[in-house]
Amino acid sequence: MIWLVAFLSCIGLICAETPINHNVQNQRVIGGHDAAPNTWKWQVSLQHDSYNDGYFYHICGGTIIDGFHIMTAAHCILSMDPSEYRVVAGEYNLYEYDFSEQFIGVDRIVIHPEWNGDLGKGNDIAIMRLAEPVYDNGYVAIASLPAPGQMLPHGFTCYITGWGLMDYVGSVPDILQVAAIPVVEHSVCSQPDWWGSIALKTMVCAGGDGVISGCQGDSGGPLNCYTDGAWRVHGVVSYGPSGMCNQVKKPTVFTRVSSFQDWMFSVRLLLPP
Repeated sequence: MIWLVAFLSCIGLICAETPINHNVQNQRVIGGHDAAPNTWKWQVSLQHDSYNDGYFYHICGGTIIDGFHIMTAAHCILSMDPSEYRVVAGEYNLYEYDFSEQFIGVDRIVIHPEWNGDLGKGNDIAIMRLAEPVYDNGYVAIASLPAPGQMLPHGFTCYITGWGLMDYVGSVPDILQVAAIPVVEHSVCSQPDWWGSIALKTMVCAGGDGVISGCQGDSGGPLNCYTDGAWRVHGVVSYGPSGMCNQVKKPTVFTRVSSFQDWMFSVRLLLPP
């Protein structure tokens, strides 16, 4: 989800949404369009059984980083009980069975130790270990990641993907959405009339044109950028403005993956297959 870094627990544009009583609830990228089938194969839907009734609801996106581990946003973790979650890899249409999906339970959850619930302080990242590995059925792939410390130049075009809200009235998509979104470098994003001091160097800003943005339901999903000859996930959707998600000078803010490579590696060592 994506809410204004309002300066509390769900301060950011992308707070994990409170599930509605649908079988699978979804939301979308604003200003985007339907993704082509069988693309963005590392994108997953993170779903939560909030009522313990066997019904799962889309709450956030996520990224496959190896066969057993999913990367998502820390604020997407509504409970530390792994049994309340499932990950759907190979998902495309949330309302239909596409014969490409893998429905996998969660075994362990690790939130970054410096995450304190304040999106403006950063560290909005978590790793989930799956109960069984994803397998190559032609519809899933492990994401490539950037080099440690890598930062993208201002204006570099990346792509945001997800099932987040499509507009401020709450329209939701069934099909995975994608939109091109330009990077806003830190020196711009941290200016007072942009995000100011809550835009940290451990974050990536993208958008801010008032047209394209992430929104609620996109939280935890990837910022996909073609760098060094491959598609790589450079960001994890973290926060954005409250109210209308696509506001001028209030770009979508992502946790910068290249700032957390060492921590991610240590977690995966602690949670081996």
